[in-house]
Amino acid sequence: MAFSSQYLRIERTPWYKLPRTRAWFARAFHHLGGIGLMTRDTILAARSRWETGEILRQMDALGVQSISVTNLTALFTGMVLALQTAYALSQFGGKLFVGRVVVLSLARELGPTLTALMVAARVGAGITAELGTMAVTEQVDALRALGASPIRKLVLPRVLAVTAMLPVLTLIAVFHGIFGGLVIAIFELKIGASFYISTTLQALQYNDLLHGLCKTPFFGAEIALIGCYNGLNASGGADGVGRATTVAVVLSSITVLITDFFLSKLFISLPIG
Repeated sequence: MAFSSQYLRIERTPWYKLPRTRAWFARAFHHLGGIGLMTRDTILAARSRWETGEILRQMDALGVQSISVTNLTALFTGMVLALQTAYALSQFGGKLFVGRVVVLSLARELGPTLTALMVAARVGAGITAELGTMAVTEQVDALRALGASPIRKLVLPRVLAVTAMLPVLTLIAVFHGIFGGLVIAIFELKIGASFYISTTLQALQYNDLLHGLCKTPFFGAEIALIGCYNGLNASGGADGVGRATTVAVVLSSITVLITDFFLSKLFISLPIG
């Protein structure tokens, strides 16, 4: 009887008073506050002289070296999209419109989002692991002891590099996805290459491409800031770096998807959409 009354007391406890729930919200708000403060400090650091050499090195490491994985993702996404679209439209005799569906889906939504998710997985994990290793080995503390700012030396170059390179990666990925659809159209759907290309060019408008590309700087800044914050606040040796890397990748991916929804809703209501 005592057990049942205790059980009922637990069940009647409001969810916001449960210890685990309160601890989760405390961690979430602490995380959001820390990223917000880092964003402010990064903007303030951008007013001073930039580390041009470091920015170019990060653009190569975080952007250029990500081209293969983003292009491969977009290529097979375009191929799968063409197959599924042809299967759905063939029931209505609209198989010839595959090119239109592929190019609009890639340019407006799938290209920017999938590219950002792949960059979040590769670049976000890399930034967190690199800065996390520097934090647990006290290299960041040594940088502060020398009078240098970790935000200006470590965070700002990575944020600028990812923000600048993600639109380029997205643009290249979109054209690889269109090429993937072309391969399926020729060899699987028996649609002429000239017809596929002509319908694709007719369907793709400047606003459609701009709609997708305008999202990517936001995605890039979020990925870099989340990775830098989790890396600089890593503790507990190699195990702590691993946990910080996992948190950074998960948070970056979720943030990209949430931001994509709100930006899509905003751009659709604006003339750009």
